[in-house]
Amino acid sequence: MAITPITLSVANTQTMDETNRLKVAATPFEAQQSFASTLKDAIASVNNQQIQSDAMTQKLINGEDVDLHEVMITAQKAGVTLNATLEVRNKAIEAYQEIMRMSI
Repeated sequence: MAITPITLSVANTQTMDETNRLKVAATPFEAQQSFASTLKDAIASVNNQQIQSDAMTQKLINGEDVDLHEVMITAQKAGVTLNATLEVRNKAIEAYQEIMRMSI
């Protein structure tokens, strides 16, 4: 049985570290735009999950050829993603309120 050297994975890690060090720090505007686009993508993903769940439920109601377990799985996925999004929102609001309570 051949033993592969560990140096391969170490070399890849070192290359990635060097690449990250060469990256120029983002300006506040770029960071804000990046955060905004990430947030929009996450919300769009949650919305897509909800739309898929509604479509599957509607197909089931109309009597189309849809398995009940697929409808339930889609609905649960949509529910879990929505609940996770609400929890992130709640934590962000708590953090904002805590920052506002700080004395300067």
